[in-house]
Amino acid sequence: MAEILVIDDDLIFNEVMEEQITRLGHDCDTVASLYKGISRAQKGAYDIVFLDVTLPDGNGLSELQAFKNAASAPEIVILTGYGDPEGAEVAIKNGAWDYIQKPASITTIQLTISRALRFRLTKLQSDSSRTVVRHGIIGNSAKIKECMDHIAQAATSSINVLITGDTGTGKEMFAKAIHLNSKRAGKPFIVADCTSIPETLAESLLFGHQKGAFTGASANSLGLFLQADEGTLFLDEIGDLSLPVQKSFLRVLQERKFRPLGAREEKQSKFRLISATNRHLEKMITEGVFRKDLYYRLRAIHIHLPPLRERMEDIPLLLDYYIPKVCEEMDIKTKKYSGEFLNACLEYDWPGNVRELVNAVNNSCSNAINDNELFLYHMPLEIRAHLAKKKVNSTVVHDEAIQSITSNSHAEPVSYTGTDNFPTYKESRRAVVDQMESRYLRELLKHSSRDFKKACNVSGLSRARLYELFKKHSISVKYH
Repeated sequence: MAEILVIDDDLIFNEVMEEQITRLGHDCDTVASLYKGISRAQKGAYDIVFLDVTLPDGNGLSELQAFKNAASAPEIVILTGYGDPEGAEVAIKNGAWDYIQKPASITTIQLTISRALRFRLTKLQSDSSRTVVRHGIIGNSAKIKECMDHIAQAATSSINVLITGDTGTGKEMFAKAIHLNSKRAGKPFIVADCTSIPETLAESLLFGHQKGAFTGASANSLGLFLQADEGTLFLDEIGDLSLPVQKSFLRVLQERKFRPLGAREEKQSKFRLISATNRHLEKMITEGVFRKDLYYRLRAIHIHLPPLRERMEDIPLLLDYYIPKVCEEMDIKTKKYSGEFLNACLEYDWPGNVRELVNAVNNSCSNAINDNELFLYHMPLEIRAHLAKKKVNSTVVHDEAIQSITSNSHAEPVSYTGTDNFPTYKESRRAVVDQMESRYLRELLKHSSRDFKKACNVSGLSRARLYELFKKHSISVKYH
């Protein structure tokens, strides 16, 4: 028996779904709003969530991650009454298990539930039977857990993997973890940075060469493909390969055969390829600088690493891991870190990601060589300067916003002159507060570029409360 949640504002549809799901022997709960659904999912232990796209208080697609982050990690099935192929693509890319269009037949609903539960059972059995060794990957955020799931998947096969993410997110570390968790763990792990491979030498470095194959070839060279035979070849920044080299490389991936420069016979290598890039390969394809056929060969499994700013909850764990490690390397006593040091780490955006954080820890420990605890003033100067500027700018913007709102709050004051029905203090106060609320909300939308999520973060209000205020003042806004 499974626990299933249906989130749809069509009450008749909810009744039909509840009846059908109950007949199948499962428990079913229904709610009619997005944020009630999120709350229910986070408190419950659901196996499947049927989620409508268009709801009164928001767009289901925009909150997929909130449901995936629920403790039970339910399978999400998106529902829509509109033909929306782009929405289907967005849903699947963001982790929805399936996408069905209303009105769906009873058979379709039953098959979807059956398949989702079979998939879930297989996944849970796989998760319980396989422990992934992290090899230095730190973090317990939902995004890192998702990446670890991908590592577990990749480690069980030998198909190509493409890792994408900003500079400093740890692409090589994740590639190494895939290798070390796979059957190839005892074989070579060969790393090559494509940015440092000149086009003129690329084929020699990849394919190898025979002595005398070209000027300067004074000895035989195996090349990266043969060095990685039976093991893993990790090509970092694959987007920097030139088009001619991409063409040659594609043939190797297709046939696993190649001819070293100057050789008469072809060689064969059974390497497993993991490639990585911080570039947008799909955009490069449209610009004609990256081969589409190679791209699809590379990304049999795709792992996208989140920037550190999107998993700030992992920062305390990263500090707990790297500070003792750095202190040991420096041969000094492990240092504690103060609350202000942690707060500074949480306030900074870390454009260089984990790599920048590790460098900052190194710098801070060096600056605090004679101290037992790390404080803000131990951090690198450029980070402290950035935080100081950010704090001043935030104060200025805050004060200007308050001034902008209050300076016009009495632009059209309520007049009570000549009326016998003079209001009470309470009524007058409510009228002024309503004026202020309306002005604030309109300024808030301007500041947040009408982005509902951003408006919630800036105002400090919950989604439900902000939605209620917009509705009260008849202010229309898109909730996705």
